[in-house]
Amino acid sequence: MKIGFDHEKYLEEQSKYILERVNNHDKLYIEFGGKLLGDLHAKRVLPGFDENAKIKVLNKLKDKIEVIICVYAGDIERNKIRGDFGITYDMDVFRLIDDLRENDLKVNSVVITRYEDRPSTDLFITRLERRGIKVYKHYATKGYPSDVDTIVSDEGYGKNAYIETTKPIVVVTAPGPGSGKLATCLSQLYHEYKMGKDVGYSKFETFPVWNVPLKHPLNIAYEAATVDLNDVNMIDPFHLEAYGEIAVNYNRDIEAFPLLKRIIEKITGKKSIYQSPTDMGVNRVGFGITDDEVVKKASEQEIIRRYFKTGCDYKKGNTDLETFKRAEFIMHSLGLKEEDRKVVTFARKRLELLNEEKNDKNDKQKTLSAIAFEMPDGKIITGKKSSLMDAPSAAILNSLKYLSNFDDELLLISPTI
Repeated sequence: MKIGFDHEKYLEEQSKYILERVNNHDKLYIEFGGKLLGDLHAKRVLPGFDENAKIKVLNKLKDKIEVIICVYAGDIERNKIRGDFGITYDMDVFRLIDDLRENDLKVNSVVITRYEDRPSTDLFITRLERRGIKVYKHYATKGYPSDVDTIVSDEGYGKNAYIETTKPIVVVTAPGPGSGKLATCLSQLYHEYKMGKDVGYSKFETFPVWNVPLKHPLNIAYEAATVDLNDVNMIDPFHLEAYGEIAVNYNRDIEAFPLLKRIIEKITGKKSIYQSPTDMGVNRVGFGITDDEVVKKASEQEIIRRYFKTGCDYKKGNTDLETFKRAEFIMHSLGLKEEDRKVVTFARKRLELLNEEKNDKNDKQKTLSAIAFEMPDGKIITGKKSSLMDAPSAAILNSLKYLSNFDDELLLISPTI
């Protein structure tokens, strides 16, 4: 596999930049978007990127960092599931705590955002507290989003309990979007400024990459990954107006910026140092790219993969037709087609041959399926559904045989099983 990203350079650049940002304040709250661990999307579109790079960045700064985890009470009540891991948000909070501690990072507490007195939420709080984890309850912000005077008052952010922290950098993370990370950061800013402390807020989002062109496949791949959220990459108009420089951001951050800026200025009582949503970010991933062509090709493959995944979700009834059509449009917007993913042609050819065999035997009852994997050296391995196993299982075993230099005719599972 060709490498297009320098992991070590990124770690150095990213940790250095976070320290530069915190040096302007007594304390810095960083809203951490995306996945702290297991960022497989970034790994696929940036060949050479370590899927655990973000936790490694934090680990380099571990003496200066503590972590607050947010989870929305409604997600606990609904047993919301993380699509990538297949576990509920409450279980993911425990997983996240364990992962952070394994990486020598201090977990300050868990915040239940938009708290309401519900049995499932209260049981979750009890489970956390019995593990020795501090829990804070934060409530829906009165006046949000239009009444800034009420939001920034004792009736708004002031209603939330103040979370005591001791480190200069406080990372605020969550199992997924809509968990209340921003509200928690701003609530803390409100309390800190009332105590006379100079604290700051920044945001860490890996994608879209602000210093990569708007229509670069890397940024388009982010749109494909968030097709269900209708995220759209845009030129940051505030950054362009303030500095005459083009920077890429996404619609939700750009739309939220004027209100966010007003809230911060109300809290601090002074003009914001941030002139754009891009200013607020600390993302340096673009500086780790070493081969743009490699990244482009990897991103194009991810866009096609996302198209197929969305199509699969649609057939299963897990998404709607509009979402699938958007994934298709994104793929076609770059002139890509299904067959540009190498394994597609091989899988379809294998299925075609199986269908021919089925027709020869006049076996109309049998349902056929085939799959293809691409090995690191470019070799294509296929698998078919049989009475013994399904197509993915067969392909995995065939791949193991190839990687282990086993004779393809050798049976790994006895036919008598």
